[in-house]
Amino acid sequence: MSRAKRRDRHGRGLRGPLAPPEIPISLTRSEKFDDLVRDEVQRIVAPWTEELAGVEFAVEDVPEVPADETRVPLSALRHVDGNPRVIIYRRPVEARSTGTPEKTDRELSRLIHDLVVDELAGLLNLPPETIDPED
Repeated sequence: MSRAKRRDRHGRGLRGPLAPPEIPISLTRSEKFDDLVRDEVQRIVAPWTEELAGVEFAVEDVPEVPADETRVPLSALRHVDGNPRVIIYRRPVEARSTGTPEKTDRELSRLIHDLVVDELAGLLNLPPETIDPED
């Protein structure tokens, strides 16, 4: 029996992706997380464009935690080349939210929102309620 026959045993064609790569169903967890961060940042930063002109936003998988540290940060504010950078750590944030996919997405979105607001409040020396009054 030829190799092609074994792979197409029932005459349904060769197996392949269920969806083309350009549609959202085929996004990886990392890409979905990046999209959530991007959406929250755009929403929060919109009224503060002048004050936050030089601020960069980044997503990293895991933070570098010293061996003697017991807490794992979810986000950080660093200065890179003179510009402030807000970093959201994907794996620790994802570990905080569990449940059904719909619930997890809401939890992730809310947690990302809170982290971005807190980091920006620290950067601008303002209370978080000033950064996002709807919060």
